[in-house]
Amino acid sequence: MPAATSAALTPPRLWLKQRITPVRGLLLGSAAAGLIAGVLVIAQAGLMARLIGTAARHELTAPDLWQLLAVLAGVIIGRAIAQWLQEICGHEAGLRVRRQTRGELIQHLNRLGPARLSDHNSADIAGRILENSEALDGYYARFLPQLFLAAALPLLILLIVLRLDWLAAIFLLLAAPLIPLFMALVGMGAERLNRDQFETLGRLAGLFLDRIRGLTTLQLFNHAERSVDEVVAASDEYRRRSMRTLRIAFLSSAVLEFFAAVAVAAVAIYIGFGLLGYIEYGPAPALTLESGLFILLLAPEFFQPLRQLSQHYHDRAAALAAAGNLANFLEQPAGQEPATSGPATAATEMGIDVELIQASVTIGGRGRVLGPVTLAIPPGSLVAVRGPSGAGKSTLLQLIAGFRQPDTGKVRVGGQSPTGHGHLAWMDQRPFLLHGSIRDNLLLAAPGAGDPDMREALQAAGLGDWLEQLPGGLETAIGEQGTGLSGGQAQRLALARVFLSPAPLVLLDEPTAHLDAASEAVIIQALQALHGQGRTIIIASHQQPVLDHAERVISLEQGRLRENGIGG
Repeated sequence: MPAATSAALTPPRLWLKQRITPVRGLLLGSAAAGLIAGVLVIAQAGLMARLIGTAARHELTAPDLWQLLAVLAGVIIGRAIAQWLQEICGHEAGLRVRRQTRGELIQHLNRLGPARLSDHNSADIAGRILENSEALDGYYARFLPQLFLAAALPLLILLIVLRLDWLAAIFLLLAAPLIPLFMALVGMGAERLNRDQFETLGRLAGLFLDRIRGLTTLQLFNHAERSVDEVVAASDEYRRRSMRTLRIAFLSSAVLEFFAAVAVAAVAIYIGFGLLGYIEYGPAPALTLESGLFILLLAPEFFQPLRQLSQHYHDRAAALAAAGNLANFLEQPAGQEPATSGPATAATEMGIDVELIQASVTIGGRGRVLGPVTLAIPPGSLVAVRGPSGAGKSTLLQLIAGFRQPDTGKVRVGGQSPTGHGHLAWMDQRPFLLHGSIRDNLLLAAPGAGDPDMREALQAAGLGDWLEQLPGGLETAIGEQGTGLSGGQAQRLALARVFLSPAPLVLLDEPTAHLDAASEAVIIQALQALHGQGRTIIIASHQQPVLDHAERVISLEQGRLRENGIGG
């Protein structure tokens, strides 16, 4: 997993706080429902104390009994409804935050573009979208509402107990601060452990994905068994870190339960001895069975909100760790937002002009890889960019596409800064093909395309006869990264997506690399047909047949423009 290029500008706590606004109503609803449930718990304890007290004094008549039981049943039902509403509101708040965060991640991935995404492990990105965003749920669904309840309900119960017996209230008051104190001490360590756990999970996912992708090579060199051992060792490390986090969680819960139990026991002993007459100090002589039982029933409820908060405190630690990872990723510099208006959005079937003015690109660890370059390409041109490996051909295409922004100078495509979106067709030397049907792969370029358009695009790319020979036609399945296709077929399928796209600007990075002469000839013929549609085509290549068919050849050497020429 690559290291972050810079520290997150937004602290994790502030990042989490910024996402409260859209779900503030749901959080208030969850807290209000929890408060109503707490009040009904107090009412339930009072009714039970009255029921037992009057029954013990033989003052309870049959009508009074049924009346108390009816009210008690109503309170229990109301409490269940309030708790259900609390869960529903909290769950919806967590769901909305996760949905919003995943939407932001997807949008940021689009803004980063292929160039910047190449610095990230795809397994790590998937982990951020799934695991990190999922870790936010408990913070909003449970911790934040419980934080309010942990302050309001114990205070309300303390006031009631204080009115009945101030000495019992002192016992509760002395024990109450110990729980938040231990939560804070445990939380500091739990946050760090959760952060380490997320990082270990990202490394494990990256390692597993890397070994799966290179499984054939590992088998050829007889290293498959060693790779299995490496994955086992990485997964065992993740297991140890997970168990360390759980150990802290269980240990802290046990400590908090111990202090709560000791406090409740102290109150029970005081009430018992007070009712027996062994304590004559303060309000003890005034204790009755009803008041003593009411206080005893309220004592566990006094600690219950704090105990629940301690359980959800680990949700906070996990959310803080996830927020650090998410904020660091979301605040990485990205390309511009898609343009919504202007000259570039009007072109659909005609070519588009490209202009670079003293543009340069610097990449960390490599220095300046391109520029300064000044270049003008008129609409409808077929331009080839040649140069040795590392000369800056791919970087130039990424700059024109908007996948990278220039450090100095300007880039204009159709009179606007490129955004990496909109009217652009991109074809890499290793085209992305997903596991699915031929139709699924073509729909990536044009989601609304019909079967006739797809067949026409495949025909233009030289795959018409091949498609007719397939029993499944467009429904024929292909594997991940084009498994089941030859190199030429994969390139032509990607080229068919370019034909299917209405983009006026086509950027191709080494489209004929690693192809035989026959496949290369078919690709070149398809490019000529694509150019015949009036589009602006820029190809990065060092293959002479491609250069011979270009209208204009641009040479790059060590990132600088050396010469312009006319293709043969």
